[in-house]
Amino acid sequence: MRKIIAAAVQMTSGPSRDTNLSTAERLLHRAAEAGAGFVAFPENFARMATEGVVIPDAESLDGPIVGWGRQKARELNVDLLLGSIPERAPRSGLRRNTSVLVDRTGRIAAVYRKIHLFDVCLDGRTLEESSAVEAGRELAWGDLEWGRVGLSVCYDLRFPEIYRALRFSGAELLTVPSAFTARTGPDHWHLLLRARAVENQAFVVAPAQVGRHGPTRESYGHALIVDPWGEILADAGGDGEGLALAELDPDRLQRAGQQVPCLEHAKSWLRRGKSREEK
Repeated sequence: MRKIIAAAVQMTSGPSRDTNLSTAERLLHRAAEAGAGFVAFPENFARMATEGVVIPDAESLDGPIVGWGRQKARELNVDLLLGSIPERAPRSGLRRNTSVLVDRTGRIAAVYRKIHLFDVCLDGRTLEESSAVEAGRELAWGDLEWGRVGLSVCYDLRFPEIYRALRFSGAELLTVPSAFTARTGPDHWHLLLRARAVENQAFVVAPAQVGRHGPTRESYGHALIVDPWGEILADAGGDGEGLALAELDPDRLQRAGQQVPCLEHAKSWLRRGKSREEK
C-alpha cells in the first residue's frame, strides 16, 4: 500500500436521484480540493428508500449512477467508492444493494452485492431488508494503483469473518459504506469499526448516512476513518453532511503488525474452518 488521502462522505439522502447526485458532486469536489485521492460515498447515497420498498427504477451497472461515478472519477482524477446503488436483480424482481469501486480512469475495479441483509426487530418495529433486496453470495475486493480495497456494506459490519477473509486476500483498506440506524449507532458504530480495524490490522473507511430520511428512518452519521491500531483518524460527527478526511500512511500498518503480529499468529487450520486434528 502507498500513502493516500481518503475522504469518507456523510450525506442525508432521499428518494430523488438527481438531488442526491447534486449533493454528492458538491461533496466530492470539496474532498478533491482538500487533496483526497480516494473518496467513498455511503450506502444508498444516490437513492434512499423506506425499508421494504422496491425501488421501481433500480439500475444496471451501466446505468446513470455508475455512469456519473465513472465520469467524475476521470474528471477529478480520483478513485471512488459508490457506497451502494440499487442494482436491478434480473430474475427475482427485487434489487441488489451493490457497492461499486471505480478507479481514476473510470474503470470498474470491483463490484460487491451486500451479503447480510438487515432483518431485525428494534423496539417493536420490524425492519426487513430482504423483502426488497436480493442477498449477494460473494466477497469482493479491487486493486487500485496505491493498494487493495476490500468491500462490504453496513450490516456486514457485524460479521467479522468477512473482514478477516478480505484481509487474508490482501486488502489493507476495508470499506464499510453505511446507513447505520440512529438507534444502534451510539452503542455499536464506533466500537465495531474500531474492532474490525484492530483485529485485521487494516485501515477502515466508513462513509455514512446521517439524519432523517423520512418519518420512520433516521441514520446515525459519524462517517469514520480508523487506523490499524484502532485510532480514529477522522469523524464527521452526527449533525449533518460533511467529510471525514485523513491520510492513510502504510507505516501505520507496519507498526501495528510489528507490535502485535496477530495476523502472523493466526492458525491456518482455523482459517480453513477445520479442527486442529483435520489440519
